[in-house]
Amino acid sequence: MTSPTQPRSRQARLWTPMRMALTLVVLALIAAFGASSCNQTSDVGKPSESAAKTGGASGGPSVPPALAPLPASLMATELKTIDGKTIKLSDYAGKVVVVNLWATWCGPCRIEIPHLIALAEEYRGRVEFIGLTNEDPLEDAEKVKEFVRNQKINYTVGWATSEFTLGIMLGQVRNSIPQSFVITRDGHVFKRFVGFSPSQTPPQMREAIEQAVNEKSRT
Repeated sequence: MTSPTQPRSRQARLWTPMRMALTLVVLALIAAFGASSCNQTSDVGKPSESAAKTGGASGGPSVPPALAPLPASLMATELKTIDGKTIKLSDYAGKVVVVNLWATWCGPCRIEIPHLIALAEEYRGRVEFIGLTNEDPLEDAEKVKEFVRNQKINYTVGWATSEFTLGIMLGQVRNSIPQSFVITRDGHVFKRFVGFSPSQTPPQMREAIEQAVNEKSRT
């Protein structure tokens, strides 16, 4: 007579310690080398309804055609920081700026942040970093502030708006985060990064920042 537990025991035997270890190795390699991003909806958290739909699922940089200039209206758009201050991109005229679109519920965003912290420290005084979360400033304020404190984020963090995020994409709308934009001193998008790859994004972003810092203004 066949025991009803036999199929289950066979399944258990399939997951030997060696197979489980190999599975974990494969998953680790995917996490380490594969480009990754989050869609705007998440089982871990929920972005605000006013947040913009952001970029796609690729992990490498996207080069805007002919160093596309950001509209004056976008440069003048007011954004609120998590500590209640008001900032605009035009406040940083004459400096290279890196804008990062992210959220606390996005795994790849969380993985990327230590790299942004390191870059912000490396380029302190030469490049301004701004992290804009798509979360709700009313419902998620304390969660975001706690995350910023725990991670010891050393750059400005504020709230994204749909108008700003759609505008900074210059018509190339993609529906995932993180996304980062390296902006030149005279307000042109030098390079755009969609998604995050631990092995590719940090060196490519550093190279783009270095080029933007050393670039002569077109004005």
